[in-house]
Amino acid sequence: MTKTKHYVVWAGRQPGVYASWAECQKQINGFDEAKYKSYESKATAEQAYREGWKKHWGSGKKAASAKAGVDALPAEVDYDSISVDVGTRGNPGPVEYKGVDTKTGEVLFAVGPIAKGTNNLGEFLAIVHALAYLKKIGSGKTVYSDSMNALKWVRQKEVSTTLPRDESTREIWDLVDRAVRWLKTNSYSNKVLKWQTKQWGEIKADYGRK
Repeated sequence: MTKTKHYVVWAGRQPGVYASWAECQKQINGFDEAKYKSYESKATAEQAYREGWKKHWGSGKKAASAKAGVDALPAEVDYDSISVDVGTRGNPGPVEYKGVDTKTGEVLFAVGPIAKGTNNLGEFLAIVHALAYLKKIGSGKTVYSDSMNALKWVRQKEVSTTLPRDESTREIWDLVDRAVRWLKTNSYSNKVLKWQTKQWGEIKADYGRK
């Protein structure tokens, strides 16, 4: 039998106990200093809600988890982060990308449209742009992308694509070559993570073109 988690929201738009992650998200997304956690049963969640966040959330959450058999939702999404995504019209086709504050949705940078490229190359550029942006401002924030290929390319510091190098793709290749050079000549401590779309919904930088 599949376990059904319940979610406590102590600080959010409407505090309470919720039976789905989607409902919980509605209360916490974009809410400053939201406090929330998941539990394996409704009864445990309701008890935790009554007892208050100080006992179950924050610095003491690991101890609370060990006692109650719960997992803390803040570990699922690091809202103190940048989320990046790409908007394309055709693949290959015109490409644009942006980086947003995961918590507030504020656009931190945006590039494009670039005349011709691919979705994966755009994702790669967006991740590297975010890393360079964070290094410039001295921030250790996490970067989220929903592209497995782009994440792999960033780790390998090289891209693997069938997009030809010709006059129509010169713009994006110039940017990609520059991004690869940046990766090879710079270090960073930021986490670069996969956005889990199935569990969390669309990435915050999504262009809504699906």
